[in-house]
Amino acid sequence: MRIQYRDQTLEFEDEADETIKGLATRCAEKIGADVERISLFFLPRPGLVKHPFPERKLSEFLTPTTRIKLVGTPNTEIKKMDDMAAASRRVTRPSSFKPVQANKSRDWKRIQEESKYTFHAIEPLPYLPNPEKSRRYLERLANDPGIKAAMRKHKFSVGLLTEMNPAEHTTHESKTLGLNRNRGEVIELRLRTDRYDGYRDYKVIRKTLCHELSHNVWGEHDRNFWNLTKEIEQEVERNDTLHGGHRLSNEEFYDPNDTYDDAEHADHGGWTGGDFVLGRSQDAPAETGLSRREIIARAALSRQQKEREARQQQQQQEPSSS
Repeated sequence: MRIQYRDQTLEFEDEADETIKGLATRCAEKIGADVERISLFFLPRPGLVKHPFPERKLSEFLTPTTRIKLVGTPNTEIKKMDDMAAASRRVTRPSSFKPVQANKSRDWKRIQEESKYTFHAIEPLPYLPNPEKSRRYLERLANDPGIKAAMRKHKFSVGLLTEMNPAEHTTHESKTLGLNRNRGEVIELRLRTDRYDGYRDYKVIRKTLCHELSHNVWGEHDRNFWNLTKEIEQEVERNDTLHGGHRLSNEEFYDPNDTYDDAEHADHGGWTGGDFVLGRSQDAPAETGLSRREIIARAALSRQQKEREARQQQQQQEPSSS
């Protein structure tokens, strides 16, 4: 059994009738961490699993294509960060000496928090063209200084950050820009243009991400939700040290004509329940790497079908004229 941990692959012997709890214990021992401090991510399902780990057997859901990711920090690293933080607090300096500015690169508390309050897995949709470009986009969002600062402050932890297929989230009345499933289990973002010929503007998508992060706390689009969303947006802008001004005009994800509109963001609130399966199109269950022309054709058919269903539903609801 292979498990991805950071930038390495860990090898484990298969054990008969092993449970998630048993595997978590072995993983914790492997990296020298407390089992309470690790998480396992099974793709495509059951997704993110945290302590306390269930006694569910792996054989109930593991397939040859299942990917497993381990998230956790070894105890030695935690102790090192704690010791350095404690040492920095104990240091006393004579008044005749000029205080030394703290080295931002050694902010151990921040490093600890960033490993906990983060996106634990990042995956593009493999059946759409150029998935690695989508991965770069998602990684840039996850590593955005403003987003990282907001996640630390509000203690946001997201199991999976992925992209959304525009064809599956567009109707004749609205289009969804993002979705938050089960208060942070999965966040989906509409990275691509409607015609699949490019990507939407970075700052527009980042604002969408702020909106979806707010759904980690509030489900409905009420005053509490909008107040928190505004707060997150301001924190992201205030801590934006990489994308200030118009610097993004030289980046690959810049579109000056792309704008964000709260009224357009038809995610209908945080989404709860159900299973999330990554890497499968609703219209093409077994297909991967569709061409742009095929995707547009399928999107058109999908929209037509949705419009027909909407008209039929409306006709059924209208009272009979006879």
